[in-house]
Amino acid sequence: MKTAKLSEAKDRLSYYVERVRRGESVRITVRGRPVADLVPIADAPATDADEEAWLADLEHRGIIRRGKGGVDPEILKPGPRVKGRPLSQTLIDERRSGR
Repeated sequence: MKTAKLSEAKDRLSYYVERVRRGESVRITVRGRPVADLVPIADAPATDADEEAWLADLEHRGIIRRGKGGVDPEILKPGPRVKGRPLSQTLIDERRSGR
């Protein structure tokens, strides 16, 4: 496995991505400590059955946890409005004006 400092990886990202595309792995370090690995991703599953088996394997290994239910409809509702405007825009305007 190739090791690269974060600054070097940022400067030569295309080079390291090309190495990963060829099947190699690259470990990124910050101040000598490993913080991330660039690794080739597995090919996407070809069928729904393959995808289900792939997800089940990831779940079994503890890499993912699949949800058990749907999305709460409350989450999908728009946020609060102030004077007919989105709250986010009101906050941005307040910060810009220094209030």
